[in-house]
Amino acid sequence: MKRLSSLFLVSLCSGAVTLGAYKLFIEGKDNRNSIVTMASNNFGKTVGFNGEAVDFTAAAENAVHTVVHVKNVSVRTVSNPIMEFFYGQRGGQQQEQVGTGSGVIISEDGYIVTNNHVIKDATELEVTLNNNKTYKAKVIGTDSKMDIALLKISADEKLPYSTFADSDQVKVGEWVLAVGNPYNLTSTVTAGIVSAKARNLDTNGIQSFIQTDAAVNPGNSGGALVNTRGELVGINTMISSPTGSYAGYSFAIPSNITRKIIEDIMEFGGVQRGILGIEGSELNSKASQELGIKDTEGFYINKVTKNSGAEKAGLQKGDVIKKLDSQNIDNYAELSGYINTKRPNDKVQVTFIRDGQTKTVPVTLIKNDIVTTEFKGLELENISAADKKKFKIDYGVRIKNINNENLAPYSDQLKGNIILSVDNVKATDVESISKFLNNKDENQSVNIQMINGIGQIIQIIL
Repeated sequence: MKRLSSLFLVSLCSGAVTLGAYKLFIEGKDNRNSIVTMASNNFGKTVGFNGEAVDFTAAAENAVHTVVHVKNVSVRTVSNPIMEFFYGQRGGQQQEQVGTGSGVIISEDGYIVTNNHVIKDATELEVTLNNNKTYKAKVIGTDSKMDIALLKISADEKLPYSTFADSDQVKVGEWVLAVGNPYNLTSTVTAGIVSAKARNLDTNGIQSFIQTDAAVNPGNSGGALVNTRGELVGINTMISSPTGSYAGYSFAIPSNITRKIIEDIMEFGGVQRGILGIEGSELNSKASQELGIKDTEGFYINKVTKNSGAEKAGLQKGDVIKKLDSQNIDNYAELSGYINTKRPNDKVQVTFIRDGQTKTVPVTLIKNDIVTTEFKGLELENISAADKKKFKIDYGVRIKNINNENLAPYSDQLKGNIILSVDNVKATDVESISKFLNNKDENQSVNIQMINGIGQIIQIIL
């Protein structure tokens, strides 16, 4: 028995020595000259690369039932110059066009959010649920600037609906699912990660997209971008592609902006926009060097609007905004995205740097409709809903006053006209046209297209 015990101990010691030598000389040699740090065995489970750790099935199951197919039927008139010339036919032929997209049910009684471009110019809207039931839809309200539309269907049952997540809490690198109806298929789910936040694509409207690499194709517009819990973090809106189909990046309107627009439409019948009352630009190394300041991140104030909340709070030209409430501001997209979730008369704590000192002041947002700007002696203001209806337009800025002595003789002809574009850039509103004109020199001529009081399109060069 003692002999057997001795043999067992010897074998055990030999095995331990062999294993130790392998670890020291074999594995140790492999890692000795490497600059790569090896992850622990449970790293995959920790970050979610292990298939068993990240389960998209629950989120997908919830999301697909809240995403609908939207069919837009519109009628357009197509003229035939040859028929008009030889036979005197006027008016042209009416042709029916069909467009498709997606939408997201946001309440059990049938409210649906989608993109404005999905339902634009529709004479008839049809919504198909994931269970293949079809309903006629009516438009409750739209916001063309932010590309959001709210629809309503009258279903014969309580509908599954999507809950909103706080899009400000979404992290770069976080898993997301894109759900929609590409190529007229039923609800389709693709997965990816958030590749960037507050992405500015210079669309003269939304300047704060969530960027993702989840595959999005034609027909996905208006569909849901959800997190791994199935909560709505964005509305899929557009892709960046040389071919028109998915090529790597897609963009979604953040859920916080979407929710605010929907609540405005429901409560006020239209979107209530609040602004700080400042003009300026985001910082980078080149801009900071030209301005003679050290900060390379933040929003530089170049101009403060008269009688705005910013002026009343004491903000000045040269201040650099670093934070709004608890939201860090590194660029214009982050500033714009946060303000777009607010309404007029909301108060925002603005943290800024002035003369090397950090200060914080409360700023009351003012209504976007009362903002004016001035360029070449033309004082401009946003157009009213009545103007849009009268001239059948959905954008433009009105010439409120003439302060240019050279234009004084033409004041009666110009005052009240609505500018549609400057150098072929749409005059969406005062905010967007101010941003464009800030890059123009006062001595630089511009081509302006406008509508006069009787609806005539005229062009002038200033």
